[in-house]
Amino acid sequence: MSGIVFAIPGDIDAPTGGYGYDRRLLREWREAGIEARHLALPGSFPFPTKADLAATEQLLAATGAGDLLLVDGLACGAFPGALAARFADRLVALVHHPLALETGHSPEMAETLRRSETLTLRHARAIVVTSPATKRMLEAEFDVSAGKIAIAIPGTDPAPRAKGSGRSDTLHMLAVGSLIPRKGYGVLIEALRAIADRSWTLTITGSSDHAPGTAAELCDGIARAGLAERIVLTGGVGTEKLAQLYDEADLFVMSSLYEGYGMVLTEALARGLPIVTTLSGAGAEALPDAAALKVAPGDAAALAKALARLIDAPAERRQRADAAWAAAGELPRWSETARIVAEMCRRDDGRKVG
Repeated sequence: MSGIVFAIPGDIDAPTGGYGYDRRLLREWREAGIEARHLALPGSFPFPTKADLAATEQLLAATGAGDLLLVDGLACGAFPGALAARFADRLVALVHHPLALETGHSPEMAETLRRSETLTLRHARAIVVTSPATKRMLEAEFDVSAGKIAIAIPGTDPAPRAKGSGRSDTLHMLAVGSLIPRKGYGVLIEALRAIADRSWTLTITGSSDHAPGTAAELCDGIARAGLAERIVLTGGVGTEKLAQLYDEADLFVMSSLYEGYGMVLTEALARGLPIVTTLSGAGAEALPDAAALKVAPGDAAALAKALARLIDAPAERRQRADAAWAAAGELPRWSETARIVAEMCRRDDGRKVG
């Protein structure tokens, strides 16, 4: 019997939201008895070498003729047209967010990625996205028909309510996300420098491996702002440590310039944390207004104002925390996310899921 072959480039255990989504699909399918397996692709995507492209084609060609090829967008968005065309009848693209829109690309690289992504999406038999915003973007900017796309919003696990830092004199904030340009950490540091007269600390947890230059710039920016003793960079952390960091936070902040979804927001909501976020993705848009203050991406002054407001108002923080905790029970679960993706993979070929 044929199954789903989930082709993922690089280290599937990397502590990022995208890889976390991929890992969870495989886990849910395994528990549901859905036949699926992980196929590791070279780690050079989205900028593959010729040798890695050749190896990728061999790996995909070695799968069973009846297997469905679900390919993470980090890889398939960089496929040459001929590669996508060869496997078009079995290819399903999983788009967390379009590669061409990643912050930090040169105009030439962005255009190259846009062309390759457009071709791959044209050849794919179906497309899965993680948010309504990404679906709209693919329709408007990548010429994809709406009927070809399914939305599988990231699930969220139930979690205990955060206890907080336990400090009455200092508010402790948490930000979660890889140290890459799109996360907007430079904007966050600028905002925090503007409210350095308040009593706060911040932990930023996220890997520096994907953009070492950006991570170095962030460290320099923290030092120049005179905030080195108030901001801790943990690097990437495991599941247990991340849970501990959420539990010890008083406030969650996200400063991203763009997100396909923003899974960390629902993770914070699930723990009953008040949130300050940029309106940078579907996750932020969907947050209850009672739980979060929302500002425009890239606006350091607005971000500083929102953070200062909640630092200065313990009663409002508690109200927003209560609203977050009340909303946590309505969050979608991973079993439903995995079911949607599996059904989209096997759509139109007469095979049932499970």
